Amino acid sequence: MTGAPRARRQVLAGSPPAGWRRRTARLATELLAPAPMAAGLLLVTSWHSSATALEAAKWGALAILFSSVLPFGFILFGVRRRRLSDHHVGVRGQRPLPLLVALASVLAGLLLLARGGAPGDVVALVGAGLAGLVVAIAITLFWKISIHVAVAAGTVVVLYLLFGPALLVLAPLVALSAWARVELRDHSPAQAAVGAAVGAAVAGVMFSSLR
Repeated sequence: MTGAPRARRQVLAGSPPAGWRRRTARLATELLAPAPMAAGLLLVTSWHSSATALEAAKWGALAILFSSVLPFGFILFGVRRRRLSDHHVGVRGQRPLPLLVALASVLAGLLLLARGGAPGDVVALVGAGLAGLVVAIAITLFWKISIHVAVAAGTVVVLYLLFGPALLVLAPLVALSAWARVELRDHSPAQAAVGAAVGAAVAGVMFSSLR
């Protein structure tokens, strides 16, 4: 009678409890979500490429508004109206509309930034984000790619291109994001892996080209 409880305790001793893993995965999912990741990267890029703090704040705020705030606001509105499942849009069939709205918003922001004379790196980053959305929409029509992991991978690549190899120290965040999405069963390992590959490739090619 005591063998089973003892064996269960031994298994638990060798790995974190399931409840702890899920709480950690939820926290990582929220902290590494596309909206805050994109906003943080835009702010860092604007600060890095602007001549003054005022310019950095102006261009960063404009880029974040159209690339992060407005698209995420549309998702929250959809959740509140019960048209979307949750703020991560876990149902693949519900994803095309929010992604198309994000595409239109980012395109509008890109035009304003380019016409207003924003720093080249900021324009290039928003342009890379636009390309990423196009790819995400195309894939989402038939498969549920992990946008969380794609944005995390793209962020690390852009930081590497901006600041050099030292920023590759952030690469484990991509693995953390992938683990969290799989742990919560929102994505399969393949969907997370493809998200990382697509995000890194699009960010690397487009950001480098548009600079």
